[in-house]
Amino acid sequence: MSAVDVGVALLGYGTVGSSVHRLLVESGDEIERATGHRLRVVRALVRDPSKERAFPAGEGVLTTDFAAIRDDPRVTVVAEVMGGLDPAGTYVRELLRAGKPVVSANKQLVAREGAELFAIASAKGVQLRFEASVCAAIPVVKVLRESLVVSNVHRVLGIVNGTTNFVLSRMERGGTYAEALAEAQALGYAEADPTDDVSGADAAAKMAILATVAFGSRVGLDDVETRGIDEIEPAHVSAAAELGTVVRLVGIATLVDGAVDVRVQPALVDRSHALAAVDGAFNAVMLQGDAIREITLEGPGAGGIETASAVVADLVSVVGTSGTGFLQNDACWRELPRLDPGAWRSPFYVHLEVADRPGVLAHVTSRLAAHDVSVAQLVQHLRDGEATLDLVLHEAAQGAVARAAAEIATFPEVLRRPFLAPVISERPL
Repeated sequence: MSAVDVGVALLGYGTVGSSVHRLLVESGDEIERATGHRLRVVRALVRDPSKERAFPAGEGVLTTDFAAIRDDPRVTVVAEVMGGLDPAGTYVRELLRAGKPVVSANKQLVAREGAELFAIASAKGVQLRFEASVCAAIPVVKVLRESLVVSNVHRVLGIVNGTTNFVLSRMERGGTYAEALAEAQALGYAEADPTDDVSGADAAAKMAILATVAFGSRVGLDDVETRGIDEIEPAHVSAAAELGTVVRLVGIATLVDGAVDVRVQPALVDRSHALAAVDGAFNAVMLQGDAIREITLEGPGAGGIETASAVVADLVSVVGTSGTGFLQNDACWRELPRLDPGAWRSPFYVHLEVADRPGVLAHVTSRLAAHDVSVAQLVQHLRDGEATLDLVLHEAAQGAVARAAAEIATFPEVLRRPFLAPVISERPL
């Protein structure tokens, strides 16, 4: 190797891994101009070296032996793009202990084991970067850790899962949840088993990472209140449109009076809000803080080449700051309590299906009022002796709204369990 060469190893050589290699080859001149180094893939860990790949790895690059990567003196930095917790977590720990910086695209690993991994990295004086673990090509982690390090970010709103955003966007144009999901799978936006996406688990891991970085305090997956989109029906989407909103799966991380609340759930987003315009498989993250007011980052949040671009950016950052200690330490510098979920405040949407009888609406609003909750908007539809009530409530504590809804659900006139969702709007409600 020449003096400017930096040896890169890949853990995994699938869609993302091969795309990383291709970008390093095709953009080698640009990277060298920017950093003074040429990054070359010298090793890649795979299960089957004989498998045909979209971008050939080159002679002697593929190996099935992890030790060949860990112990290779040519390897300066490693990108983990294999996914999963095991053996990826074991490999990353061993690499960090061996003094090799690691770039990871693994959201579950960073969200679940980040504290331990950063402790090892800090003790060994090496970097652990994870931009690609959150929103692929959107550099939100870099912005939070570097550009906004003193901005006192107190709220993060995110559409951080492209699959669910495609499904909900598709439902706006007509059709059921099942039909929209089937189309997402046919187009490659959803896996054959989309559970992690539609349940909110994927978005929850990303929001745990973003909240940890934004607030400087560890947020685990168990700290994220999570609901998916499988309960969304065409009636909810239609009601949202009548109320001047759209339905989105939104991650919300909030710092309130020194306590942290993080949640992922379907929400009604006002059409005037920046997140309402995020359509299809795109992602967007909105950062709000004392020094910045509001910044929104939007772009493709998934895909092989998009994720690979974030991995390459992290590799370049490692090389560019090697030996400085920059960002080798954990983002966490304090331990903040969790906000009581019932104390979290927001405007809320309530969907009710009731028997069309005199006094039902008055009965509902009186129960809400008993919990200090009032109605800001109402849309009512009558059909065949039944009524659909779609209400937007003024800002209230989640616990109060939930208790009122539980009582309303016991009314004999109420035909189905009420559906609740927060409302995100810049307008006072």
